[in-house]
Amino acid sequence: MTSTPGPRDVDVVVIGAGQAGLSTAWALARQGFAPGTGFLVLDGEDAPGGAWRHRWPSLTLGTTHRVHHLPGLPFTPDDDGAPAVESVPAYFAEYEQRFAVPVVRPVRVTAVRRGADDRFRVETDRGTWIPRAVVNATGTWTRPFVPRYPGQELFRGRQLHTVDYRSAEDFRGQHVVVVGGGASATQLLAEISRVTSTTWVTRRPPVWRDGPFDDDAGRRAVAMVEEAVREGRRPGSVVGVTGLALSTPYVREGLERGILERQPMFDRIIPDGVAWDAADGTEGGSVAAGAILWATGFRAAVGHLAPLRLRDAGRSFRMEGTQVAGEPRLHLVGYGPSASTIGANRAGQAAARALRRELRPGAPLPRTA
Repeated sequence: MTSTPGPRDVDVVVIGAGQAGLSTAWALARQGFAPGTGFLVLDGEDAPGGAWRHRWPSLTLGTTHRVHHLPGLPFTPDDDGAPAVESVPAYFAEYEQRFAVPVVRPVRVTAVRRGADDRFRVETDRGTWIPRAVVNATGTWTRPFVPRYPGQELFRGRQLHTVDYRSAEDFRGQHVVVVGGGASATQLLAEISRVTSTTWVTRRPPVWRDGPFDDDAGRRAVAMVEEAVREGRRPGSVVGVTGLALSTPYVREGLERGILERQPMFDRIIPDGVAWDAADGTEGGSVAAGAILWATGFRAAVGHLAPLRLRDAGRSFRMEGTQVAGEPRLHLVGYGPSASTIGANRAGQAAARALRRELRPGAPLPRTA
């Protein structure tokens, strides 16, 4: 691990040091790419942990979707009640040190372009790297998505996204409208409703899943997202197609208390709340609110890849596994089907194998592979 820039000419630059980036780095080393000269990891954070460094303090290991082991080092926390914002970054830091992952941070990548001699130019706020291949592993946390609704700019209360959430106490005394049908929405509803009143709204009725989320269920979820990216459609998240687990303690408790009674999506935002229109287009009901919490997900952080002009008219990448179709030296790990701890490890290893075949055809595998 390093805070100073390494060689500027390198075989592979990995962008991002979250789960996807670290699993890719581990796999590249085992495919014969030397740390530092064969590959580098550029990370925009000040310290290890990726997006986990920014999760809300009340998110514990027991209430997250499963934190999957990184390859080669099991994640074995002593306490499921430990804050994820502390435990997972500590695990990532141990991983970087154990495997001497060559991370350069903080580095903000501003653009990836095609360069001379069949190389890329990775432009950053700390200079330019010239790799033969790029693995983008930037995830989604830096691109929170908030949909647009009429009247949004007139709301006199507070609007925030999941990334801004810190504590239920921040809302005491206010009615809070929580928007979103995913796990984050239900967990935050459970917390906020203990200190104040809430309304839950979603675009579609929630899908409740009874039973464990085992490996077979994970593979089916990943396959659904893989189909989307093969067809060039905007990928949904793996978590988004798994449904909401009835076995989760905060879901059971929320259902028992009646705070998970979903309302359809409002039509308008008014200065002091949200409103629904009647079927005939006239004004319907409304709810007064002091805050709107948008638990509405994220988009892939891939804006720095725009100069390559590889996205289609729908602003999506057509994928062949982890490789961007038509560009065998650009791989996206932590995108689409690998945008979760379920798929990141497998995708990182697939990208590393593909890059070894592309960049070093016929080279023998090292003994550690």
